Amino acid sequence: MVNIDKNNKERKRQEGCTWDRSEYSEYNSILGYYEVQSIFENAHGKSLLDIGCGDGTLTAQLAKKFKRVVGIEASKKQIQKARKNCSKVELHQSLIENFRTKERFDVITMLNILEHVIDPVFTLKKAASFLNKKGILIVHIPNAMAVNRVIARIMGTLAYEYEMSPYDINIAGHRRSYDRKLLLKDIKRAGLKIVKIGGIFYKILSTPQMNWFLKNGLWDSGHGWGRVERKGKKIINIKKDWKYEFCRACYEFGKTRPDDCNIIYACIKK
Repeated sequence: MVNIDKNNKERKRQEGCTWDRSEYSEYNSILGYYEVQSIFENAHGKSLLDIGCGDGTLTAQLAKKFKRVVGIEASKKQIQKARKNCSKVELHQSLIENFRTKERFDVITMLNILEHVIDPVFTLKKAASFLNKKGILIVHIPNAMAVNRVIARIMGTLAYEYEMSPYDINIAGHRRSYDRKLLLKDIKRAGLKIVKIGGIFYKILSTPQMNWFLKNGLWDSGHGWGRVERKGKKIINIKKDWKYEFCRACYEFGKTRPDDCNIIYACIKK
């Protein structure tokens, strides 16, 4: 049984984690966009509960698809930002361990939450308890075995793939690392059924490197990215947003290599 946090120790811990999706990198914004697209591809229904909604950046995107959206977030600072970012969403400041509602939902999302909580098995059970009979729980977790982390381990910038940096612990507030097998193990321990498992975004570089690449890459046609065609004596550039096309390709290719992706996801039923 999880401590209900009568002394607000866990709430204070989460308040001290300063990671904020809306204030960080271009890459994280792009990753967030594709996390939302993955949910749209895997979820159906009218109502959604977003557990650990943070500053509401992704919740606002999810609200475009679902008629009824409820978000819960433990951090007072984050919930205040969420009220600005998604003003039409019903929001509650609460730890998932303490949250209570009689409402049942078609879809429940936990986007990069299990690596933070005290007891992931308890959290999965609690989240699933808010599903209706045909509802689906969608869980996303950062993948310790993502290809960029494997490369980093081979380079020597990581001692091993599951290593957590001071940034992971003190800024992001992570308690553990996951891969697909570890996620499946916790889902099974929670007594839940796995409907589908997959990956989101084939990320080949570290986040700072991805940010540099997205900003400085030669995205124009004719510079190594993009495509040109010859018509007679003329060379014609095909005009596309090649940065977007690159990111879309990383998302689509990632579907074929889930164990290598930045994010692992699972679709779960009771």
